[in-house]
Amino acid sequence: MSYTQASISRRKFDVVIVGAGGSGMRAALELARAGLNVASLSKVFPTRSHTVAAQGGVSAALGNMSEDNWHYHFYDTVKGSDWLGDQDAIEFMCREAPNVVYELEHFGMPFDRNPDGSIYQRPFGGHTVNYGEKPVQRACAAADRTGHAMLHTLYQQNVKARTNFFVEWMALDLIRDADGDVLGVTALEMETGDLYVLQARTVLLATGGAGRIFAASTNAFINTGDGLGMAARAGIPLQDMEFWQFHPTGVAGAGVLLTEGCRGEGGILLNNQGERFMERYAPTLKDLAPRDHVSRAMDQEIKEGRGCGPNGDYVLLKLDHLGAKEIHKRLPSVYEIGVNFANVDVTREPIPVVPTIHYQMGGVPTNIDAQVVTHDGERNQTVRGLYAVGECACVSVHGANRLGTNSLLDLLVFGKAAGRHIVANTRQDQAHKPLPADAAERTLERLNQLEKSTDGSYSQALAGNIRNTMQQHAGVFRTQAAMDEGVRKIAALREQLAGVVLRDKSRVFNTARIEALEVDNLIEAAQATMVSAAARKECRGAHMVSDYEQPANHPTAPQGRDDSRWLKHSLWQRDGNRLTYKPVNLKPLTVDSIAPKVRTF
Repeated sequence: MSYTQASISRRKFDVVIVGAGGSGMRAALELARAGLNVASLSKVFPTRSHTVAAQGGVSAALGNMSEDNWHYHFYDTVKGSDWLGDQDAIEFMCREAPNVVYELEHFGMPFDRNPDGSIYQRPFGGHTVNYGEKPVQRACAAADRTGHAMLHTLYQQNVKARTNFFVEWMALDLIRDADGDVLGVTALEMETGDLYVLQARTVLLATGGAGRIFAASTNAFINTGDGLGMAARAGIPLQDMEFWQFHPTGVAGAGVLLTEGCRGEGGILLNNQGERFMERYAPTLKDLAPRDHVSRAMDQEIKEGRGCGPNGDYVLLKLDHLGAKEIHKRLPSVYEIGVNFANVDVTREPIPVVPTIHYQMGGVPTNIDAQVVTHDGERNQTVRGLYAVGECACVSVHGANRLGTNSLLDLLVFGKAAGRHIVANTRQDQAHKPLPADAAERTLERLNQLEKSTDGSYSQALAGNIRNTMQQHAGVFRTQAAMDEGVRKIAALREQLAGVVLRDKSRVFNTARIEALEVDNLIEAAQATMVSAAARKECRGAHMVSDYEQPANHPTAPQGRDDSRWLKHSLWQRDGNRLTYKPVNLKPLTVDSIAPKVRTF
């Protein structure tokens, strides 16, 4: 049975939030407390959103355990971004960090404590004091379950504030009118298979990342880039999608994340000679160098024959020297992951690890108020009625490489900023702008294409081909030839979308339909990534291309960076599969700019 205009139900809200992870719930809390009627849509129960997987901590220059202030945090984040981060947004985030962390503490977040009762903080990669001289303890942690604790804290506060949660709903498309304003979303209720138009004064995208475009990923299966797909289909560009972070310590063969907190607590990486090899690659910060450096160093060790195991395809993370008591206190989840996914007791022996895709630095472009923006060649233009926060957004505080624990900070700071800006600009006595007559046409076309399909390829076979292509052609080390081939392969895979078949036409909890709709989003994120990567003719942060490396003392040194031509953000447009660019903002809000220089650690 086809979907029709007559079968669509309609509801009105002040704000529709797509996604109920950390960023979505922090924004929802700000809005609901102000009395706005908020609908929060989520494919899973809110406390099962992917923020729950964040382990190590949330960064803030509290100075509880060592000398620190926000200026050092600002410097580290700019340097960590390989100067692709916008310095106004970075300053805003780092200055706000202590405020949002203390606020979270007052919400009831169960942080670990120091003997004096202050919040416990551990070291993390790339976080330093005195502008790079030594590691600093800046990651505010709840053991190694910080994201889990954060999600539950925010969910409880949202229940108290009477936020409306729509659990197991999937948003499908943005609704825009002739003026380009966003007026709501179309959404599918999974339980019934019914289609809805959710009209809103404001839509906020908080859908998380798209790490499932890669075959080996630490991301949850729900991370299919839904917000990116919705934005791209609505004519909004995707920014800096060539930059994907490989986390150094995914469990070899499983892809499950072992927090950087392992190394923050004193864990070390070893090659097959028992050597702590990071001393050669980053003499100052060693195992606490930024993630892009550590991942490339690990990959280099493996390529040069110093990998461990029968196939020499991983290195070892050693924790047992910390002592069983400390591991069970500070890293209980790591202990459980070792037993369950590697059959290793980390209190007694090292665990095999390998770099695994983890985080997207790019996304839907926004300003520091979280408003979605386009670029007309000279300046940013806001998209009225649309905001984005969290991993799906690119306010560009992470640039070409994110520092660990800045992701949880990002979602708190900009989730709150989005909420405050929406409240300040919402008039509840003003009528909703009328919906266009074709508000749901794109969605009806997508759904009915699946309903009418009788023969073709299975959606997960196509998704698997996308993931294998991205893994092969957009990995830790890239070559121009491989990326160019990847562009052609992804373009060919896009052509196969029209041939996806849905054999089960039932409506109630039809996960096959959901998976087929998710593939529409995967292809947008994959093509944006592949095209943007192939076009960037330099090495910067996580984008390391062997063709552009200049002779250097060490293969992980970013000597191939070309600031004269490539100190700019990429903007991928779905229509025409084309790229435009805009400049990086090197001007902070109140302090002096930090000029680009070579990153050493």
